[in-house]
Amino acid sequence: MKIKMLSILALTAVGAVFLSACSKTQKAEETQPDWNISLAQWSLHNSFFGDALKGNWQEFGRLLKEAPDSLLQGPLKPIDFPSIAKGYGINIIELVNTFYYGKAKDMAYWEDFKKRCDDAGVTVGLIMCDALGDLGNADSVARMQTVENHYPWVDIAAYLGAKTIRVNAAGQGTAEEVAEHAADGLRKLGEYAATKGINVVVENHGGYSSDGSWLAGVMKAVNRENVGTLPDFGNFCIERGPEGCVKEYDLYKGIEELMPYAKGVSAKTNDFDADGNETTKDYARIMKIVKDSGFKGNIGIEYEGRNLSEDEGIKATKALIEKVMAELK
Repeated sequence: MKIKMLSILALTAVGAVFLSACSKTQKAEETQPDWNISLAQWSLHNSFFGDALKGNWQEFGRLLKEAPDSLLQGPLKPIDFPSIAKGYGINIIELVNTFYYGKAKDMAYWEDFKKRCDDAGVTVGLIMCDALGDLGNADSVARMQTVENHYPWVDIAAYLGAKTIRVNAAGQGTAEEVAEHAADGLRKLGEYAATKGINVVVENHGGYSSDGSWLAGVMKAVNRENVGTLPDFGNFCIERGPEGCVKEYDLYKGIEELMPYAKGVSAKTNDFDADGNETTKDYARIMKIVKDSGFKGNIGIEYEGRNLSEDEGIKATKALIEKVMAELK
């Protein structure tokens, strides 16, 4: 009888520990926020590139390929981005590969970078990848080369603990042709990225990709769990002319079409009024679309205005996002 009683007491104790652990796990899940604010590195592009951006883009592209570090002429250094972000009270960062273009295979650099992230208490959410070729290239050999050009950045993302790389679905041809080729390129890149546990997301980033229905169609064609979108709140210009945008897709319609595939969002801002509201778009309306989609993830600050300094613009964007988030609760 005594042994039986001890067994019952032991089982009761184990059960209590199990229930306590479950309760703690449940509470942690309940308190986990649906949205986290991250900082896109492009918000500080002038501070990193400095005068290198004042030349023509053709020359910039040439130097990016031949001497990428020579373009880093600003007062801030990309290696310091983790501590810079922490200074804004942000602990999730979004890197841009063009600031690290010559470091794609320099693991000593990334070991140092990861240590800086750890020291600052910062994690990498995603890496934005540009200047690696067209994933929608009509030439299958060139398209596959572009896919492979992304492999080192997939590997870096995995090493840093990031979940995602952002790519572009560009190409030449009709909308239907580019959609077919882009879907093929994204599918192949998605297959490799999946072996590293990495998502591949496409941003509305000019051309056909700024047509929400076109990009949503590409996502349907790819049909991979780890391939999705990164809706940008400002990049819906399909065609530009000498005086600016000549063909623009409806911002709100585009975001709504892209949110079902979103694995992050890019909170683009350009200008603010005296009350801290964005003057070029209705942020409350946009964020309601984001919320109604059921999205959970990172909301990346991407200030691209001219009237405020980059520092002021980042702070204003963060304050606006926090205000709208509070209003939507």
